[in-house]
Amino acid sequence: MAEAFRGRLGHDFGAPDLLAQALTHRSHGARHNERLEFVGDAVLNCVVALALYERFPQTDEGELSRARASLVNRDTLARVARRLELGEAIRLGEGELKSGGADRGSILADALEAVFGAVFLDAGFDAARRVVVATYGEELALADPATLGKDPKTRLQEWLQARRIAVPEYVVVATHGEAHAQQFAVECRIPSLGLTTQGEGASRRAAEQDAAQRAWAELAARPARGTSP
Repeated sequence: MAEAFRGRLGHDFGAPDLLAQALTHRSHGARHNERLEFVGDAVLNCVVALALYERFPQTDEGELSRARASLVNRDTLARVARRLELGEAIRLGEGELKSGGADRGSILADALEAVFGAVFLDAGFDAARRVVVATYGEELALADPATLGKDPKTRLQEWLQARRIAVPEYVVVATHGEAHAQQFAVECRIPSLGLTTQGEGASRRAAEQDAAQRAWAELAARPARGTSP
């Protein structure tokens, strides 16, 4: 599974042990990913700061800081990690595995930061920057200091209301897993725009946010005819 994840990440490690360590939770063994997470956190903050600085030359420091904070927070990291199917590659202790740790936001976020740290130590800043920009492609493409800091549901609802479009309907379409580690699948439906997206999460709220984020991304990809952010 780690091999498949490495393919999705798009970086060929010269030192594969770094990736193995980045994907090891402390519940699995002594050589875990927390030190790499420390490095990756700094790398991620720097890369995102540079991306925002270059893209928004007229935006002041306060707005840039708020935008960066939104892009590097735990929820965003976990969403990016799920898109990369990182949970399948994390090595967890038996207890964490049974309790649904492979999809726990905090574990996914920490592991993704550790992966960024591993790439930096393996091949330097330019390689780490390429990986961060590639994995954060959707988030950076949609970045707007005027709206970042708002959760996806709020941002989508405000955008629709500003255009007099009915707010989305969120419908649970599936649940699976044991009671202590349930997964929810929720659809975000905007009939007037012919748009339906599906999100997943460990709670209904998390799944709704994921579906709203996907709807926002689809709207952003549409031709600019009044129905793209």
